[in-house]
Order: sequence, then structure tokens, then C-alpha cells
Amino acid sequence: MSGKRSPFWEAASWTVLGLLLVATLVATLRFDRAGRPSLVGDEATYAMQAASLAEDGDLAYTRADYDRFRRQWGGQPDGLVLQSRDGGRHLTYGKPFLYALVAAPFVRLSPLNGARVANALLLAAAALAAAHTLRRRLGAAAPLWVAAFVFASVAFAYVFWVHADLFLFAATALGFAIVYGAGGGERESAAAPPPEIYGEEPASRSWRPFGRFFAAGLLIAIPGAFRPFYLALLLPAALAVPRERRRERVAGLAGLAAGAAFLLLLTALVQWHAGGSWTGYGGERQGFYPRTGYPEVDFPASQWERSLQRWGNTSWIQEGAIDVRLDRRLLGWDALYFLAGRNVGVLPYFLPLLLGFAAWRGERGRWAIPLAVFLAAAGFLLVRPFNFYGGGGAIGNRYFLPLYPALWFLAARPLRAAWAAVLPFGAAALAAPFLLPLWSHPAAFPIGPDGRYRHVSDVARRFLPYETTQSHIPGGQDAAHDGLWIKLLNGNVGRIGGAEGLIGDAVGELLVGSPAPLDALLLTFDPRAPTRLQVNGETVRPSLLRPNGSIVFTVPLREPRAVHPMWWTWDDYYLYELDLRLPGAPRVPIGLRVLPGRQLARSDKSDKKAAGE
Repeated sequence: MSGKRSPFWEAASWTVLGLLLVATLVATLRFDRAGRPSLVGDEATYAMQAASLAEDGDLAYTRADYDRFRRQWGGQPDGLVLQSRDGGRHLTYGKPFLYALVAAPFVRLSPLNGARVANALLLAAAALAAAHTLRRRLGAAAPLWVAAFVFASVAFAYVFWVHADLFLFAATALGFAIVYGAGGGERESAAAPPPEIYGEEPASRSWRPFGRFFAAGLLIAIPGAFRPFYLALLLPAALAVPRERRRERVAGLAGLAAGAAFLLLLTALVQWHAGGSWTGYGGERQGFYPRTGYPEVDFPASQWERSLQRWGNTSWIQEGAIDVRLDRRLLGWDALYFLAGRNVGVLPYFLPLLLGFAAWRGERGRWAIPLAVFLAAAGFLLVRPFNFYGGGGAIGNRYFLPLYPALWFLAARPLRAAWAAVLPFGAAALAAPFLLPLWSHPAAFPIGPDGRYRHVSDVARRFLPYETTQSHIPGGQDAAHDGLWIKLLNGNVGRIGGAEGLIGDAVGELLVGSPAPLDALLLTFDPRAPTRLQVNGETVRPSLLRPNGSIVFTVPLREPRAVHPMWWTWDDYYLYELDLRLPGAPRVPIGLRVLPGRQLARSDKSDKKAAGE
């Protein structure tokens, strides 16, 4: 059984995990953004917030913060989220402050790499604590299981993102390690508990769980301070409190509740004082970008209200921000994408979670861990149906990342030594086709042509569905014209003026949406295009040669790829996915115009009129 200790095997397992963690730390010190100084997504907000705490000792945004960012990072922020409680007289960062508080000492020592070093140390603490706890049931193989959990998923890649997600992940892992760790009712043997005298026990011993579960409650509540759905993880933690002795049970439950309440109250008070709302996602909250300009740089902060009216309040909790509608089609597609989406699927990018089920034992509240994860995930799908993965810069589903470590602790059934050793390698082998872009760049995290982190492999592009419901999923630009909505899904298609463009002899991917079903599309190419087009692997010949030399292909459409509401309307949209290739065409951008098939006659009349016929 795995519970039997093999000193050599256990030392080897710890060595593998330790070397991977050390390599990750070294990679943070060698991190290279390939000449791109601007950070991605919300990285700039977190970086400026941590620097403000490190250098100024406050959470206030000022012109000095902006100038310091430009001086340190070599460019203006790609985006910045700010909050105000008094019409712009005082500005603070529109993110919860806990991650910045942890990262600030490291940012003080190293403004560019400090946050990533903090992330690497948080990852190491979470992994080592989880391995120590799981060792009590899995034995010598436990470090290998944790190595698979971390490095056969996208979890390790979040070390390289200046963002709070790795911090939330580590808080969950550390909290559950305490819940199921030594002294938490987990015994390596079935030895009977020590005898009680006259049915009682010493008060000091009975109240000992209070401190342990206070720490666990505080840690598990940290993700909930960012997004309340994560508070569902407190349910299995409460059920894990030992029940053999009444005083210990009461002390454990009291400690868990007190720890969670203390953390939530502390963060709410600090956020209220700094930004006028109990959360960094509430109040008057705005996103600023190069197109909008930045307060105290492009316009005075006194124009906050005017800016709010023009660009809108991005608060998550304002009236109308959350519009829950139970649409059967939308929920169905979101559930599929949540599990197996090309960019955000939990199974391809967090596949080792299945290891926990392979050694599952439902005792001490473990049966409630999948329930808590389901409730939290369902909350995101219902409240954020068009962005349940976490927006720009996300690597896989970042909203799932803080839930992921809880599933590790399902593993509580001792396995045979051979199975315990083989299963982590099997999980890594199954995950490999989806993680190759991350594994192949250990010291220079891959960045795609759109400036986002690139993690989707060719295997995922070929076999996994593109997430048609998600608003900011990687995939290029989108535009609406001629009654169609068109999104460019890879780098072989782009925008040329008001139309699309396709690189010759390369496969370009398009997603075309229409408020009504379509029988066909008209694809009009400029004169450089050949008279042969491949659409989804089938050859199409021209249906019209126009006087100006352009070529029109009529492309019949089959059933739509998906039908569901979109983020700008609750009416159904019919979505069609096209793979286009112009064989033999020069490898330059060739102009392309996508029109609905019903416009063929109208376009033909226009051409004849232009030709004087």
C-alpha cells in the first residue's frame, strides 16, 4: 500500500517536486516579455497598486504612481481600473488590496520581478503544504501527485502573471492543507483516541482546534473577499471539523467562522475607507485605457463624473450589472465550454483534478468538496455567462483556478504503490498535448501576436470547440457590418480598412454571426485571389467575376455551429465557423468582404450600375 514508507522512493518524490518548484522560481528571475513593456489585462492595476503600497505606503492613485509605472516598465499601462468615493477627489485602485499587500515587500526589492517572485514562493508554499498533508494518506507518492496537480495543469503558468489569481489559488491550498492536516483529525493509523477521564478532556486540548481552524477560515475566505462565490468552499471545511469530541467540534466551527468573518470584515473596512465600497469591484469604478486617457495625465481627476457618464461605471454590483436569465441554450453551451472549451476548458487545462476522484474517500466532508466547486462554478456561469473565464490575459479558466486546489484533497484512499506512482505520470501524459506551449517556454512565457499570453496548442485548436459565448476570449478583432457580426479567430485573418483580410495560402478562421439563419455567405476577394477557395476543407469555385477584377464565392452553409444569445442581446444569434484558405495565393494580406447570401442580387446590380450597363 502507498501508506507504507519507502525512504528512497519518498526522497525521489520530494526531489522531483522540489526541482520543479526551484526551476519555476529561477524562471521568474529570467522572465522575458520579448520586448513588450506593457502588461496584459489587469496586470498594470495590480503592479501599480503593489508599487503604491511598497513605495508610498497607501492605496491611493496619483500622477506619481503613473510616472513611476512608466519609468519602471517603459510604457504606459495597457489598462487601469480605478475607484473613487468622492467624485474623483481621491482615487484608489479598483481591485481588492490583499494581493498587493503580499507582493509589496518583493516589489520594493525588485519592481519588475518582485511580484512574480512572490507568486513563485506562494506556489511553493501551497505545493509543499498540500504534499505534506496528502502524504498522510497517499504516502511516498504524495509529492508526485502535487507535482502533477501543479505542473500538468496551467496552474504553474500563473506564476508569470502579475495578478491575484495565484495568490487566491495558494490561499485555498494552504487553507485545506490546514483543514485536513496534522492534528485535524487525519490519522495515519486507526489507533484509538487517548482515553478521556470521566468523559471529559482538558479544556486546553479541547479548544486547540480553534486556532487551527481560525487560520483555515481566514485563508479560505481570501478568495471569497475577491468573489463571493468562493465562499462555498467553507462548507466542506466546516464539515471537516472533527466530531469525536463536542468541545473540539464547537471550537473548530467557532474558529472557522471567526477566521472567515475577521478576514471579510477587515477587507471590507479597508476597501470602504479607500474606495467607498466594501469591495474593489463596487462603488464608482472605471477602466482607463490609451483611448480614454488617464486621470491626472490626460485630464484632471475632477472630471471623474464626466468620464463616468461617457465611459460607464464598471462596478459589478451596480443596478443592472448582473442580469441573470435562465436561457437553456446559453447554459448548455457554457457548460460544454466550461468543461472542454478550446481556451477555457477545465478538463484539458486542469486535467489532474481527476486524480482526486481516483483516490476519493468521502469522509470528513470531502463529499461536499465537489458540491462546493459546482455551486461556485454555477454562480459564475449564471452571473457572468459571457465572461466566466476571467477576461483578457487569462490562461485557461482563471475563475476556476482558486477552486482547483480544493479538489486535490479528495484523495484520501490509500492506493497500491504502483498505482500511486503511475497515475500522476498518466495524468501528465494526457495533459501534455494541451500544455506543450507552456512547457516549451520555461524561461520566456509565450505571447501571441495580439499581446496576450498564448497557451492554446494545435491539438486544442483542432479538437476542442471555440467558445462562441465568451466576450473577450482570445481570437483577434471583431466587427459588425452588413447585418453580420464577424470575429477573427487566428492571426491569418485581420482587418484591412472596413473589411477583413486573409493571408494567401494560409488557413484563416472566422466566426460569423447573424440574427437570422443563413443559407449562404458571399465572400468577395480582391483581384489577387485565385479562382479556387477552400472552405472547411471543401473546394468552392467563383460564382461571379466582377468588372473590377474582384472574385465572389458563394459559400453554402450547413447547420449553424451554435445558436444562443450574445453579450449585446438576449435574442438568439446563429453562429457559423469557417476555415478559409486560398491555395497558391501570394502570402500577403488579400482583401476580403463577407456578406450575407441574400445580398448577391443587390451587389450584382450595384456592379452593373458602376460599370455603366
